[in-house]
Amino acid sequence: MSLIGKDIIDFTVQCYDNGSFREVTKKDVLGKWAVFFFYPADFTFVCPTELEDLANKYEEFKKIGCEIYSVSCDSHFVHKAWHDASKTIQKIKYPMLADPTGALARGFDVMIESQGMAERGTFVVNPEGKIVAYEVNAGNVGRNADELFRKVQASQFVAEHGDQVCPAKWKPGAETLKPSLDLVGLI
Repeated sequence: MSLIGKDIIDFTVQCYDNGSFREVTKKDVLGKWAVFFFYPADFTFVCPTELEDLANKYEEFKKIGCEIYSVSCDSHFVHKAWHDASKTIQKIKYPMLADPTGALARGFDVMIESQGMAERGTFVVNPEGKIVAYEVNAGNVGRNADELFRKVQASQFVAEHGDQVCPAKWKPGAETLKPSLDLVGLI
């Protein structure tokens, strides 16, 4: 079943964000673009490479009005411990959401019940709280922040220009497609 167009669940979680703990709720997410970036666990191998890649691009995401939320089933205390222990994770300036009960992971359909961890899932959420793009990778395959940034830009463009679509590898300034009425049902 596709999650495109699905409303994100109502939630309240703790996060580690720039040296302190705070709550993040669905209400905090609404009204702006957001990326929920699920990863299996803190203190692992592929995850820090992805989180660093995202940290290096975070300012660009903020410039286009998009907040990043990394999410694992670890507690906010574990996020802080990892941040304190790792030079790589210290680069993170976006909120690291704690999902120790797995409620968010289940709400986004990425919970691996047998392991108590989330799949490597990435979700682009529009300002209304609806999922407009997502991908789920195998645990041993890292993701690319540049491609994620492009997907957010394309999603924003389509939301603003509903009569146009973005072809493969589209970037701002490139040509878009305007489907004819007889082809609209085929997109």
